[in-house]
Amino acid sequence: MLEIFFTALLILVAVLIGWFSVYAVYKLYSGQR
Repeated sequence: MLEIFFTALLILVAVLIGWFSVYAVYKLYSGQR
């Protein structure tokens, strides 16, 4: 049960970091135009 929780947490963190990096790059790119 702990493995499932840890895996879900890891996936959630990975998705959050990916979304934040994409959002930051998009903000930076749109701000330069």
